[in-house]
Amino acid sequence: MTLKLYFAPGACSFVPHALLEASGAAFEPVMVKLHKGEHHAPEYKALNPRSQVPVLVDEDQVITQILAIVGYLNDRFPQMGFLPAEPLARARVMETLAWMNNTVHPTFTHVFMPDKFTDDETAQAAVKAHAIEQYRKHLARIEHMVEHAGTPYLLGDRVSFLDAYALTLLRWGGYAGIDPESLPKLWAHVQRVAEAAPVAAAIERERLQLNVYKA
Repeated sequence: MTLKLYFAPGACSFVPHALLEASGAAFEPVMVKLHKGEHHAPEYKALNPRSQVPVLVDEDQVITQILAIVGYLNDRFPQMGFLPAEPLARARVMETLAWMNNTVHPTFTHVFMPDKFTDDETAQAAVKAHAIEQYRKHLARIEHMVEHAGTPYLLGDRVSFLDAYALTLLRWGGYAGIDPESLPKLWAHVQRVAEAAPVAAAIERERLQLNVYKA
């Protein structure tokens, strides 16, 4: 077995986790418990000095960052066609993936860890409140994408990494106090995505609850 994925349950590492399941390839899943600080352990930092998940290891090569891993898995398993072959179509898909990763995801970081941006508790509350408003708008934009995709999933007739990321981001919304049912089209899409075999396998391994919202 040459492939190894370091993931944290419910984190953005869910995206390559689902992609590896879709590939049908044998891989070793390695859980990293963020709440126990395992991502800061010396042995993990030797793999990724940034102390982040996911990390993909193929033989003796280490790949980090969602965009890099998705691109690598597309080239590693060309028969799967994870990314469009046509250059402009591929660019459009990567635009969306990059936006999810560099805009929507960091907005949630401001919700979940406002202390990373200021040590003033009053300012932290303001950062969190503003980020929740922005995060809701981002989720609404993803719902718009789903509604106008014209296909069962965001990239066609089969579930993709964009769907897996949409599931992850909507799920995080519950922790931000956003009821997924307030975004009915996105919520219905995410529930359908969760039933796809590769996604369901990743959900089972990570033991995820799809709706974490509490009124």
